[in-house]
Amino acid sequence: MKTKYLAFLSFVVVVIMSGCASQPDYRQASNGGFGYTESKLSDTQYRVHFKARGTDKSKAMDYAMYRSAELTLLKGYDWFVVTDRETMVDKERVQASPQVGFGQRYATVTECGVITCRTTSHPTSQFESGIFVGGSQKSEIESILNIEMGKGTRPTSATSFDARELSSNLKPDTES
Repeated sequence: MKTKYLAFLSFVVVVIMSGCASQPDYRQASNGGFGYTESKLSDTQYRVHFKARGTDKSKAMDYAMYRSAELTLLKGYDWFVVTDRETMVDKERVQASPQVGFGQRYATVTECGVITCRTTSHPTSQFESGIFVGGSQKSEIESILNIEMGKGTRPTSATSFDARELSSNLKPDTES
């Protein structure tokens, strides 16, 4: 009976892992997973999140910028200005043992404004299950941008971007 249960559990883990491996990096996130999400702050202001596996800050930032350009064009605007940006890296050591259950860890967030920075820490809960062979380290990175969109002549600030040009330059490979 135990052998059948372990074989079934192994099959389920392999199916889940193969499903995760076949998804492209750049995609819409679902249920707090990997990919992009956005929140409308006003008619012309949005907060864009991109969450990815690994520690490649430039890739996460590029995808957040690409989504910002894509969203700007979808809403009928020409350019956007990044009014605030934040990048978080979360690393966790995975031990060599089977695991099933809930875990809780603390996420530390640093938000910087024009004059000061504020650091907060809050608990996050998650459900985990799986069979791990050998120890490893898993990392997640999240890039968050607050943007303001506009039409016509683009501001000359270093944080303003032409949505069409940026979209063309940063278009991700969605087949990987």
